[in-house]
Amino acid sequence: MVSACAYSGAYPTGYGRYAKNTEGVPEVMFARLQASGFTHFQQSGTGAIRKYYNYFRVTPMVQPLDALGDAWALHDEVAEAGYYAATMDTGIRCELTVGSKVAVHRYTFPEHQSARVVIDLSCGGLAIELGRTVPVRAQVESMGQGHAQGTVVMEGVPLSMYVDVDVDNPGWRQMLWYDRRLIDGGTRLDFDSIRQTTLRPFGLLFIGPAVAGQTIEVRLGFSLRGCEQARQNLERECGLGRPAFDTVRAATRARWSDHLGRVQVEGGTPARRTVFATALYHSLIKPCFADDESPFWPTPGPFAFDVCTMWDIYKTQLPLLAAVAPDRAADLLESLIRVCEEEGNFPIGYRMSRGADRFFRQASALAHTALADAHALGRTDLDWNWALVHMVGDLHRLYGEDFLEHGVVHPITHTLDLAYAHHCTAQVARALNDPRLADDLEARGRQWTNAFDPSTGLLRDSEFYEGGKWNYSFRLLHDMAARVALAGGDTAFAGKLDGFFGYGADPVSQPGIRPQPAEMAAGYALNRFEGLNNEPDMEAPWAYHYAGRPDRTAEVVHAALTWQFGTGPGGLPGNDDSGGLSSWYVWASLGLFPIAGQNLFLVNAPAYARSALRIGGNEFVIETSGHKETPIGVDDIDHDPPAQYVQSATLNGEPFHATHLSARTVHEGGLLHLRLGPEPSAWGRTIRPPSLSAPPKEAP
Repeated sequence: MVSACAYSGAYPTGYGRYAKNTEGVPEVMFARLQASGFTHFQQSGTGAIRKYYNYFRVTPMVQPLDALGDAWALHDEVAEAGYYAATMDTGIRCELTVGSKVAVHRYTFPEHQSARVVIDLSCGGLAIELGRTVPVRAQVESMGQGHAQGTVVMEGVPLSMYVDVDVDNPGWRQMLWYDRRLIDGGTRLDFDSIRQTTLRPFGLLFIGPAVAGQTIEVRLGFSLRGCEQARQNLERECGLGRPAFDTVRAATRARWSDHLGRVQVEGGTPARRTVFATALYHSLIKPCFADDESPFWPTPGPFAFDVCTMWDIYKTQLPLLAAVAPDRAADLLESLIRVCEEEGNFPIGYRMSRGADRFFRQASALAHTALADAHALGRTDLDWNWALVHMVGDLHRLYGEDFLEHGVVHPITHTLDLAYAHHCTAQVARALNDPRLADDLEARGRQWTNAFDPSTGLLRDSEFYEGGKWNYSFRLLHDMAARVALAGGDTAFAGKLDGFFGYGADPVSQPGIRPQPAEMAAGYALNRFEGLNNEPDMEAPWAYHYAGRPDRTAEVVHAALTWQFGTGPGGLPGNDDSGGLSSWYVWASLGLFPIAGQNLFLVNAPAYARSALRIGGNEFVIETSGHKETPIGVDDIDHDPPAQYVQSATLNGEPFHATHLSARTVHEGGLLHLRLGPEPSAWGRTIRPPSLSAPPKEAP
C-alpha cells in the first residue's frame, strides 16, 4: 500500500531532474539531483498524469523553518528493493523503508544546536505546471510526546487519508506550525475548507540539539479508514515507542526476495541480469493492495488501487502477476469486481479514488481478459457466476452500447476491445454451462472484422489514442488466422509487418528537445514501430508467429532487448507504466509472451541459457542448447551476440513443433528445451497458434 521516495517535484513520479514531456527528449528541470524531503504514495512511471500523490513530506533540516521547500543535493544514493538512502549536502544521512501499510524514516544528523524533522501535510503533486495537488480539508493533532495524528482530503481524491506518527526523539520539542511559523503551545490544527489561493503550508515538527551521528526515527502508519486503524497498522508492523527501521527493512527485503526468487535466469552478462532483476522488481510494484482498507465498502478483503492503467498492464503485467503471485492476482480481480459492483463498470484505470471510468478514452472492457485467463486456469477463489454477471453488464456500458447496436464504434480500436471482450466473456459463459449466452457473445465477438478495411488490410481511418492505425493494426486478436487472410495471406501480412518494423528502410533521426510539429508529423507519417514505449506496439513482434515467421519475431525482440534497455538512468525506452514495460522485458527474456484472454503463451528464442519460473508449487523450466553467450570479459549489453533462432524443441522430452503453449501447461510446470542456432529454420512455420476459425493441430 505504501511507497516512499525522495521528492524534487520532477516528472513523472516526483523524483529526478526532468520536466513533463510527451514528445522528444525531456527538458532538464533541475541541474542536479536534489530533494526537498521525502514523500509517500507515488505512481510507478505512468504517462502524462500531472497530479501524482507525493503526500506527507518529511524533511530533515538544520536550517530555519523558513527554508522548508528548499531543495538540497543528494549524494551517495543506495537503492534496493524496499530501501533507499542518500546524503543531503547538509550532511544529513537519510534512509527510508516501507512495510505493507507503514513507512519508516531514519535520519542521522551532524552536530547542530537546532536540528529538526518537519512533517508537511500540505504537500502533494508535482512541481510542474498545473501539477500541484492541494488539500481541501485537513486536521493535524499532537497526541503527546512523540505521537501525532493527521487527516487530509486531497484535491481529486475524494476520500480521507489518515496518518499516525510515532517519533523516537531524545526529548526534542514537538510543535505544530502554520505558514512556516511555529504555534507555541498549540495541539491541534483544523482546516474545514482550503483553496489553492488560500493554502498555506502546515504540519508538525520535532526540534532540538543533535550530537554528531545522532539518529531520529520517524514511523508513519497509514489508513484509508481512520486514525485508529492507522495506529493499529503502525503497531502491527512497527510496535510503538521503539526503533523499528531494521525490523521493517528486513521483513520487506524478505518478502521481495521471495517474490523475485520465483523467476531465476542463468547466463547472459551481469548487465543484462541486472536489467532483468530490475524489470522483475518494477513489474511487481503496482497495483497497490490495501487489504481491509476500502473506504467505499465496509467489508474486509482486498482493495486495489493504482491500476494505472489496465491499458498499460493487461497484456504483460497481469499475466506475470498471475504466474508469480497468483493469490494477489486473484485479490486484484476480486477488487475489480467489487469496483464494478459499486461504480457500475470495470475500471480501465483506478487511482486512490472513485471514478473508475476516467480513462475510458484509452480502451474498453480490458478486465475481461484477466478474468477469462483466471477461469481457464481453474481459479476457484472467485465467485464466477457473480463475475460473469458483471462481465456481461460491463459490455453494455460506455462505448459498449453503440457496439451492441451497430457492431462498430469509433475510436475504432474500441471495436477491437469490445469484440475481444465478448469473446473472452463467451469462454467463461460456456464453461459455466450457459451455451445460449455464450453463442450470442461469440457472435458479437466476430464483429472485429468491422474495424478493418479489406482494401488495405489495416484498420479503418479513425481517431487513435497514442498511436495510429498502423500501431493498432497488428494487435493479437482471437482469430488471427482470419486476420492474416484479411490482409492477403501470410506473405502479404508479414510484408506489412516488415514495413512497420523498418526492414530495409533507412535509419531515422530521433527528435530532440521540443521538436517542431512538422518534424513529429514526418515521423508519424512513416507508419513505423515507435518502440516499446507505445502500448499498442508491445505485442506486434509476435504477430509474425501467425504468418509462420517466428524468425522475424526473434530478430525484432532481440533488437529491443539489446538496444532499448540499459542499467543506468534512462535505461527504459519510455514510461514504465506501472510495470507494463518492465514485464514485457521479463517475458521477452524468457522466450515467452502471454496472449491475455486466450490462456496462451507464444514461444520464441530466450535471452538466457536457462530460466525457471516458479508458479505455486510447480516449476516451468526453459532450457537451451546452442545458446551463444557474450564473450568472456565483455560486461556490456551492447556487445550481445546476434539474434538466435529456434531449430527444434521438446516439451517434457517429447518432440514439440508448435510455437505456442497453453497457459495451463506453463502453470502446471514442465521442461521446455529449445535447440538454438544462428540461422532461421523450418521450426514454427507450419503449426500456427490457435485462432477461433482455425483450432490448433496440436494442443500442448
